[in-house]
Amino acid sequence: MKKVTFFFLLFSITLLQAKKIEVCKSCEISTIKKALELAENGDEIFIKKGVYKENDIEVNKAVTISGEEGSIIDGSFKSGVLHITSDNFVLKNIKIINVGVSYTKDFAAVKVVKCKNFTIQNIVLDQIFFGILIEKSHYGKIIGNKLSSTAKDEANSGNGIHIWHSSNMIVDSNEVFGMRDGIYFEFVTESKVHNNNSHNNVRYGLHFMFSNNDTYYKNIFKNNGAGVAVMFSKFITMYQNKFLDNWGSASYGLLLKEIYDTQIYDNLFQENTIGIKGEGCTRINYKNNTFLRNGWAIKIAGACYTNIFEKNDFMHNSLDLAYNTKVNDNKFENNHWSEYTGYDLDKDGVGDIPYRPVKLFSYVVNKTPEALVLLRSLFVDIINFSEKVSPVFTPDDLMDKKPIMNRINDRF
Repeated sequence: MKKVTFFFLLFSITLLQAKKIEVCKSCEISTIKKALELAENGDEIFIKKGVYKENDIEVNKAVTISGEEGSIIDGSFKSGVLHITSDNFVLKNIKIINVGVSYTKDFAAVKVVKCKNFTIQNIVLDQIFFGILIEKSHYGKIIGNKLSSTAKDEANSGNGIHIWHSSNMIVDSNEVFGMRDGIYFEFVTESKVHNNNSHNNVRYGLHFMFSNNDTYYKNIFKNNGAGVAVMFSKFITMYQNKFLDNWGSASYGLLLKEIYDTQIYDNLFQENTIGIKGEGCTRINYKNNTFLRNGWAIKIAGACYTNIFEKNDFMHNSLDLAYNTKVNDNKFENNHWSEYTGYDLDKDGVGDIPYRPVKLFSYVVNKTPEALVLLRSLFVDIINFSEKVSPVFTPDDLMDKKPIMNRINDRF
C-alpha cells in the first residue's frame, strides 16, 4: 500500500511540474527542435498556426506535441520529419507535408522506434513517402488520422500506416489513400484494425504477413490495385468489413495465402474481380458473408483443407466458385445461391436437391482464360449441364446439400 501511494505521489508531482511550451514565429521559441531541447518528460509542446520548415526532428522525451488549426510542419521533400524514440508520447492535431523520397532509406512523416504506450491522433499527413512507420514498438494507438499522397507505382512509393515487429497496436478510424499499401503489418501480434477507410492505393488496401492473433473489423477497402492480402498468418478474425470495387487482371477483394485457424464472417465482397482467392488455407470458417456481383465469388487453389462455408449469400456473380483440384474435404452447407434453379416442395426454405457451385465452364476458364468471352452463350449452358449430370472434371462431392432458397444476410 505504501508503494502504491509513493508512485501516485510521484506521478502527481510530475504532473504539477509539467509545463506548456508554445512555438510560433514571433515567440521566443520559434522552432520545434528548440522546444524539444528545453522540454522535460511530461511537458506539452504546443505549435501555433504557421508553417515550420523542419526535418529530422528527434523526439526522445515523453512529451505531448500538439498544434492549433493551421499548424503545419513542412519537410520540404528533404528527408523524414519526426523521429520518435521515447515511451509515453502523444502526437495530435498537427499537419505534416512534403516528406522526402529515398530508395535506400525509409523516410517517414512520423517514425516510431522501440516505443511503448503512445498515441498518434488526429494528424493529417499529405505528400508523404511513408506516413506512420512503427518499428519494434508496443501498446500504441493510431486513431483518427488522414494520410494521403500521389503514388503512381509501387517502386516509387511507401506505405501509409506501416507497422513492423510490434504488438498490441490499435489502428482505428484512419483514412488512407494514394499510397503503395494503405495499411501494412509484418510480424505484428495481438492487434486490432477497425473502422478504417483504405481506398485508391496503388497495391493493397491492407497487407499483412507473419502476423498472428489479430482482428480486423468494420473497415472499408475500396478501389485498391490488388485488394487486400493476408499471408502466412494464423488465428485471424475478420468481420463486418467491406471489400469493394477492386478490379483488375490480378485483383481480388481478399487474398488468403498460407492462412490457418481463421474466422471470416459478416463481410461484404462486392464488385471485385475475385471476391476471395485462397491458396494453402486450412481450418477457415466463412460464415454469413455476402458475395455480390463479383467476377468469381471464390477461387480456391491447391492445399485448402477443412474449410467451412456456411450461410453465405452468393448473388449475381459471373462465377460462384473456381476449384482447381478434384480432391475436396471442404464443406459447403446452407448457403444461398442466386444461380440455384432447384425447388422447395415442402416450403421449409431449403432446396430439395443439392447445388453444385463448381461449373465445368469455370474449370475451362481456369485453363484457358480467353474462353471467358463465351460466358453467356448456349454452349456454356450445355457443357455445364453435362458436367452436372456426370461430373468428370469437377469434384463430385463438392456440393451444397441444403441450399437456402432466399437471401440470408440482408444488412447490405
